[in-house]
Parts: sequence; structure tokens; C-alpha cells
Amino acid sequence: MAFPERFANLPEYAFPRLRALLDHRPAGGEPIAMTIGEPRHPMPDFVPEVLARATAGFARYPANEGTSALLDAISGWVGRRYGVALAPERLMALHGTREGLFNAALALCPETKNGQKPVVLMPNPFYQVYAVAALAVGAEPVYVPALAETGYLPDFGALPTAILDRAAIAYLCSPANPQGAVASRADWAALLQLAERHDFRIFADECYAEIYRDDPPPGILSVAEEVGADPERVLSFHSLSKRSNLPGLRSGFVAAGPQSIKAIRQLRAYAGAPLPEPLQAVATAVWADEAHVVENRALYRAKYALADDILGDLPGYHPPRAGFFLWLPVADGEEAAIRLWQETGVRVLPGAYLSREVDGVNPGAGHIRVALVAPEAETRRGLTLIRDCLYS
Repeated sequence: MAFPERFANLPEYAFPRLRALLDHRPAGGEPIAMTIGEPRHPMPDFVPEVLARATAGFARYPANEGTSALLDAISGWVGRRYGVALAPERLMALHGTREGLFNAALALCPETKNGQKPVVLMPNPFYQVYAVAALAVGAEPVYVPALAETGYLPDFGALPTAILDRAAIAYLCSPANPQGAVASRADWAALLQLAERHDFRIFADECYAEIYRDDPPPGILSVAEEVGADPERVLSFHSLSKRSNLPGLRSGFVAAGPQSIKAIRQLRAYAGAPLPEPLQAVATAVWADEAHVVENRALYRAKYALADDILGDLPGYHPPRAGFFLWLPVADGEEAAIRLWQETGVRVLPGAYLSREVDGVNPGAGHIRVALVAPEAETRRGLTLIRDCLYS
């Protein structure tokens, strides 16, 4: 029996790969999970009550694009956060943002670009769904290094013109996973200008936008409106997983031009899985509330301070501006992860598992990713063990 080759060269996904690396080795202490970006702060306390009131909705097929109440709540939040007014036809509720990041490529990436195989640009390291989406649509993924010398953001403008002219989509995550870098207004404006010049769409993954150290990260929607960009050129993806500590809700949204949203909605109607209506009711309430977000951000700011205090004197330590990951330099990510696990019980992710090797170089190989998602006391213990094991 034949199997498709389009995904044959994908490495094993990061977390099964990590289990294969560590699970057969004994832990050197009480395990501390600092691998996955699964928030462990309390979810908003009103969620159970909202869900209980809405359970009758499980008896109905859910609204494909999102209930009118949910779209109104999302539009209200975008207006408060970014100062941009979006009509419902410019929004769609997502069954998890990963679904949106993947399906938007299916709906919008052309079969050819200027008569050639299209290109999908992405940072390296990156959220792995970007690469799978590119391969699924028959495009060529182009991995652009996001290194310290480029501010941990990809320099798409430095790519050869021949590549840019084939580009159909550019993914950019800001705040960046895993480095915590933030695209400035000037960065977004330059990318919009590049996209206009070479005629490609920008998929802005802004799922960490509400977790930050100082100033709120600029958003592509507000910059696009300021510079008069074509709304069809811009897609912005947001999530309640990080903002509201609800990863199990699987709820987010995409905002884009009306024709782009129409195409994504049509694909969803044929092949998608809309969010059940009771969960849409929860999402409606959560997007409308800001108090829990402020409290959540304060918890992360306390852990930024912890990381700075415990690790700040280490050579190469890069304090994240936003998000909840540390991107720590080591000689070899896999060796560091094994040593930490066997000597302390702390579990971290080798940076190479989030990257691809290009021209013999994997930009994540000399790093580990550390998630600051646990409660403060557990985070303090984990960071102290990392310092003492790897850097003392």
C-alpha cells in the first residue's frame, strides 16, 4: 500500500521525541515539568458557571464561524486592545489557534506563484504547524533564522528576490515562541511593505500578545490600519489558551480581510470542526473580561523577575520581553536536557526540536526552552536547579 511522501521528512514531533530521549532514564529528583507551554495558573473563576448555564447548547450543531455574541465579544476586545473596528465578516472563531494557522494556509495559499511552486516563509525556530501547513498545500517551506543578531526575529527582507517573488505566505510569531522577542511597529510596517512589494500574505501568530513584561506588544492589525495596508494581506491569530489559562477550551480567532475570512469559513463548512456552543459561550464571557488577564500578567511578571534574579548573571542570558519561555544557551540542547533530568528531575525541551537544519546548521541546537508556566515556588526551584546543574 502506498503512503504519501509529503510529510515523510518531518522529524518526530517535539514531545514524543522528548519522551523517547528521557523516559527510559531515571529522574535525579522530584520531577519538575518545564517543557510544554501549558499554562498552570488558575482559569477565570466564572468559567464553570457560564458553562453550566450553556450546557443545553451541546444538543445543537454549533455555529460554523462563531455565534454572533462571540464575534461581538472578539470585535469589542480587538477595539479595546488595538483600536481597530472589525465587522463580524472580518472574524472567525477557531477551534484552537493551531487549527486556524493550518487551515488558513489550505484556504488561501495558491497552487502556483508567478508560475512557480509557492514559498511559505517562517522563522527558525518556529511553531511546528507552520511547516506542516506549507507541506500540506504543496509549497516549499523556507526557514529563516531568528538569531540574537537579528533580534530573535527573522529578517525576511534579506532573502533573495527570487525567493520573495515566490512567497505566498509569511508566518511571524510576536511575541516570539521560544525567544520572547517582540516585533515593533516599525518591524510590522517593514514586513507589510515587503509583502506589498512581493505580493504575499502575512500570518501573524499573536497568541502570546497578552503576556508581557512592560509595554503591550504592538499588533499587526493596528499597524496595518495606520499604514493603509490591504486588509486581505493580513491575518492575525489570537488564543485564549495563554491569555486566559484555558488551553483545554481550544478557543481562538482569526481576523483578516472579508474575502480571506469568506474563504476560510467555506473550508470550515466542508472540513472543519467548529467550537461547541457552550464553549463559545465561555469564550464570549472570557474575551469580555480583562480583570483576570491583568492578574495573570502579574503572575508572569513575578516569574520574569525570578528568572532575572536567578539566571541574569549568566553569559548569554536573554530576558524575554513577552511570552512565558526562556531560551537559554547551552553547549548542546539534548545533552543539557539529559543531564538536567538525570541529575535534578527538571524536564526541559532541547531547542533543536523546534528548529530545522539549514545548510548544516540548526539554530536551536545550542539552546534549551524552559517554560515559566508552573506556580512561583515550583518555578523558583526549577530555575535554581537549572542554574546549579548547567551553569555553576
